[in-house]
Amino acid sequence: MNLLKTAAAVSSLTLLSRVTGLLRETLTAGLFGAGAQTDAFFVAFRLPNLLRRLFAEGAFSQAFVPVLGQVKAQQGDSEASRLASEVALLLSAVLAAVTLLAIVGAPLLVWLMTGGFAGDSARFDLAVSMTQWMFPYIILISLVALAAGVLNTWSEFKLPAFTPVLLNVSFIGCALLLAPALAEPIWALVVAVLVGGVCQLGLQVWGLHRLGLLLTLRSLLGQPLQSLRQAWSDPHVRRVLTLMAPASLAVSVAQVSLIINTHIAAGLATGSVSWLSYADRLMEFPTALVGVALGTVLLPSLAKAHGEKDMERASSLLDWGLRMVVVLTLPAALGLAALAEPLTACLFHYGAFTNQDLGMTAQAMVAYSVGLLGLIAVKVLAPGFYAQQNIRTPVKIALLTLVFTQLLNLALVPVFAHAGLALATGLAACLNAALLFVGLKRSGGFVPQPGWLGLLLKSGFAACAMAAFLVWGASHFDWAGLRVAPLTRILALSGLLVGAALIYFGLLTALRLPWRTLIRGPK
Repeated sequence: MNLLKTAAAVSSLTLLSRVTGLLRETLTAGLFGAGAQTDAFFVAFRLPNLLRRLFAEGAFSQAFVPVLGQVKAQQGDSEASRLASEVALLLSAVLAAVTLLAIVGAPLLVWLMTGGFAGDSARFDLAVSMTQWMFPYIILISLVALAAGVLNTWSEFKLPAFTPVLLNVSFIGCALLLAPALAEPIWALVVAVLVGGVCQLGLQVWGLHRLGLLLTLRSLLGQPLQSLRQAWSDPHVRRVLTLMAPASLAVSVAQVSLIINTHIAAGLATGSVSWLSYADRLMEFPTALVGVALGTVLLPSLAKAHGEKDMERASSLLDWGLRMVVVLTLPAALGLAALAEPLTACLFHYGAFTNQDLGMTAQAMVAYSVGLLGLIAVKVLAPGFYAQQNIRTPVKIALLTLVFTQLLNLALVPVFAHAGLALATGLAACLNAALLFVGLKRSGGFVPQPGWLGLLLKSGFAACAMAAFLVWGASHFDWAGLRVAPLTRILALSGLLVGAALIYFGLLTALRLPWRTLIRGPK
């Protein structure tokens, strides 16, 4: 398998997902702005997403994919399919119980996230109602993640990478068609979440059916109680659960940090939760295109290398992944900081999105960009531990990161308000990546190959030159004032982006960066 070609395919589909995601956020900003109702929705949607990171692409995937890959390599496809079906049945039962508890306990959950929105009962009640309606999404998206893990193990990467587009299309359709017909238009977004979840799961089920991987699941559903007992006693399922325990702690630590940050933001100026959410959406763009794409492709390959005891290949995979992170993330981080206002203006500054919203969202973007390299590097470094079925080390690092984040919040929020939360998150991500890097080196799981100093110097110089051009170019436009001429604003930003790409990649080529080695990837 050509890793770069596969990563590029995943990244391209992820790009489509992020483009539609940005269109979705642009519509949300234009139609609903950044106020009490959007704060309530973002909090309500964040609650099932917290558990999604635990039951879906977080702890569950980190434990499930390596074990599934090992079973497939050692015992064959049929045994791996049986394992996936048993895990799916057990996961569904657990998630159904969690969902019922969450619907009943929604008032407490929202209070823990927001502190009651500083006494704003209308905003609190709206967030509670939205949470109760949207929480079944956790069942849908967790099964989507399980199906994606199975498909990736069978080297089917494209369908899982495309699936998130369906949620964005659901948002766009409901915002345009359903919202105008509702007495409270914001509820169209709640409908969009549920419709999008059903569509995503339907597409993944079709992908599994095409590979003939649903037959075992159908047989288990014939006797569900007996099948649940069988799944619970299966040693491979027990292994997944054993690995999930420390992984759940690691993810829970990250989610505790997010809950604390949301709680703090909810007590700041009205709109703070929304400003951070819009800025986070822009930061997810490079994180997904680079970090998620590389992590998705590397984890099965690393698991296979460790299963075959080929430590040299595992190390070379990590080395290649980190080089790609540096080359692609440095310009992205500096570019997002330099173009925070232009990007926010072009994407969100319409309709109900005010000049204040523009400035505050741009501030959060600059703060988030400080930690972009760390955020993306973690996506490559963490699989180095997960592939070895070593999840304890990332747990310890996550605990340290949580403490560091909250200490930074104490120092930064009084000075920078909501942007201080973003800055603390970014700096903590850099610490997380640094500790993972040191841990892999000390354990012998990663041995850097020659050429790193030259790569860092060349990439750093080219990125700084590019950033200087962007700062100079962006200063020539009144981005807020160009709201009356959106096409001019978009063309100006497009010109800056094209110029930045030519400068960065042109300088790297002139400095003789070894493109051929990067493109070829590890042998």
